Formats: sequence, C-alpha cells, structure tokens
Amino acid sequence: MNMISQIDADGAPRHQRAIAGFRRLGTGRKVALIATPIALVAAAYGLAGRQAPATAAPSLPNVTVAVPLQRDVAEWDGYIGRFEASKSVEVRPRVSGQVTAIHFTDGEIVRKGQLLFTIDPRPFTAALAEAQASLASARSDLALARTDLDRAKRLLATQAVAQSEVDRLQARQQAAVAAVAGAEARVRARALDVEFTQVRAPIAGRVSDRRIDAGNLVAAGEGTGSTLLTTINALDPIYFTFNGSEQLFLKARRAQQAGDKSSSVEIKLQDEGEYKWKGKLDFTDNGLDPHSGTIRGRATLANPGLFLTPGMFGNMRLSSGGTEKALLIPDTAIQTDQARKVVLVAGGDGTVTAKPVELGPVISGLRIVRSGLAANDRVIISGSQMAVPGAKVQAQTGQIAPDAAPQTESVSIPMASAASLVAR
Repeated sequence: MNMISQIDADGAPRHQRAIAGFRRLGTGRKVALIATPIALVAAAYGLAGRQAPATAAPSLPNVTVAVPLQRDVAEWDGYIGRFEASKSVEVRPRVSGQVTAIHFTDGEIVRKGQLLFTIDPRPFTAALAEAQASLASARSDLALARTDLDRAKRLLATQAVAQSEVDRLQARQQAAVAAVAGAEARVRARALDVEFTQVRAPIAGRVSDRRIDAGNLVAAGEGTGSTLLTTINALDPIYFTFNGSEQLFLKARRAQQAGDKSSSVEIKLQDEGEYKWKGKLDFTDNGLDPHSGTIRGRATLANPGLFLTPGMFGNMRLSSGGTEKALLIPDTAIQTDQARKVVLVAGGDGTVTAKPVELGPVISGLRIVRSGLAANDRVIISGSQMAVPGAKVQAQTGQIAPDAAPQTESVSIPMASAASLVAR
C-alpha cells in the first residue's frame, strides 16, 4: 500500500501531515536532514571509485664486493718425493776369517776410518812373517849375484875368465833382482791382509746394525759373494729424489730457455706446516720413463743435525720463476660454469656480470687469478648465490685478506703448482 492511500484516523493523508511537520522544523534542522542523504550517496560513490592499493616492488639482494688483493708472489711447482742417502756403502770383509770383536753400537754415527770389526789376524801375521823371510833370502841371493858378477868383470880384464861366464853371472843378478821384487810384492800383499783384518768405516755416516756377531766366520769374495757385515749411509748432505710429470718438466725447460736459472727447492715433512728445509736441484735424469711419462730429479740438502733420514717422505716445491704481481680472491668467490671457471662482478649500477677466469694455485687461503679479471673489478665475495648475471644487486664494500695461519697441503697426491707471498 503506497503513501497516497495511507490516511490517518482523522481523515488526512499521511504525506500531507509529514510535509506540514517538515515546515514546522527550523532552518538548521532542515539543512541537516537534506545533507545527510547526500553525504551518504557521496560516500558510496567514493568507496566505489577508490582503486585497490598497488603491490610494493621486491628489494634487491644484498651482496658484499671487494677489489682483488694485489700481492707479489713467487710461484712454485710441487712434488712429492723421498729422502735418500748421498752415499751408501755395504761393509764386507776383504779377508776371510773369524770375527773376534765388534767396535760400534748399532745405529750410531761413525766417522770415516773408525774401526768397526776385527778379524783374527794371526794367520795373516804368520803369512806376513813368511813373506818377509822370503824377501830376506831373495835379497841375500841378489847380494851374492852382484859380488860374483863384480869379481868376474875384474877377471875378464886379465883374460882369466871367459865372456860367457860374465854373461851368465849378469843373468843371475837380474834374476835375483826380480826375485827380490816379487818377494817385496808378497810382503806388501801379506801386510794388506793383516791391515784388512781391521774393518774400518769407508765413509762417515750412520751405521746400521751388525749382520754378524763375534765368533762367526766370514768369507771374502767379489761383490755379493762376500759376507755382509753392516751398511753405512752418509746423511750430510742428503738427497731428495722425486718424479716430475712431463708437463712440469716442459714448464721448467721453457723457463730455462727464457733465462731463468733458479733451482732452489724447499721441503717440508709430513708433520710440518712450513717449508723449512732448503736445498738446490743438482740432477735431472737424461730421459723420461716411457711407461709412466715422468722424469727423475734430485735435490741436495744440508743436514748438519742428521735429522733427515733416508726413506722419509716430503713435499717439495721447486721455484718456477721470480716474483710477479698477482690478483688474489677467495676461493669461495669462484663458480663453475660447465667446463670453465667464472667470477661474478658487480658494476657501478649494481648489474652483475660473469667473467671467465684462468686460475692459479691457492696461497694463504686465496686463489691466484692469472687472467680474466681486472684490478679494479668489484668481485662478489659474499652472497653470490643470490646474484644472477644480468640482474642487479645491492652491493656493500668488503675487503679481501689472506689467512694468517699457513696453509698445509695434503701429501696424498702431488701438487701441480704452488705459490708463496713475498714479504714487502
């Protein structure tokens, strides 16, 4: 039922009564009643026309960048080898007989000429006495021959003796001279036998244990046919032998052709962190092994304390040239892109670029970059996993520094190359 048809009880239509009531209101109340619907309509239209808020742009990844560290470095080629005695002698008897005394302690350091063993000298002393007696007899015969010859020569002058008799006496004298010479040689031989009953150290060094005890018979002979008494190794100087690959051999030869005469070596033992033993390369073999493709080399080291012992392993590095300027970056900043190594670099506007690089050895925790990187490049050293080539990053400046502690390489595999920082 609409408003026109609505009539109150007094017979007047309701809309007429509403208009009359509105007329009786004050001006301020009339304005309020009219403004309220308009405000509601305007608010509705405002809400309908308001757009949704825009989505915030994503933030750039944060990375740390630093320019490569520039240092003077000396590069080395690394090898693994073994120490060997500079001289090694097998002590064997030169006469046969019974060992009567041993004059050294197993494993001690002996000097050259020191008495080691005594072989019973009595048979050889008797033989020497016999030879000396034979020499005396020969000399007596020589003296008689000379006297007879002198007498015959005097008689020959008076024709009292024939020339043939003089010739016979001259031959007898010559035979007597030869007999004396033979007797003297036998005396010297028997004297040597007596001397050889005292077995002395032919070189200075560390003696091994005795291979024969006193009271046993030993036999002289040629080579291994004689009895082995002990061995002596010369330890100062001492050798360090190693096998180098053909690649490293060619590198060394190229450097020599270019005028590099450096042959100094440094060696560290398995329980050492620094290369403390110094020496010189003094020998390279005359050919490569056709089976392994390696060549044998040798370095000589001073060993005044006789600490180094034959058979010990060591890591050796051979100087492969003089010092040179090098760029160093953390090994963690290097990434692998298929078969090549790359380094991420942030530009001035934060754009990331991947640069292929050629790498050298690790030194003090930092990797040498041989080529592909400039000294002023800002290398991403932290947060590189969030950086994508071609995208932008928020870069913070950092610093590259070498490790304070010395680096130790494993001795299980040979190193291709190594380097060391040069003190400024």
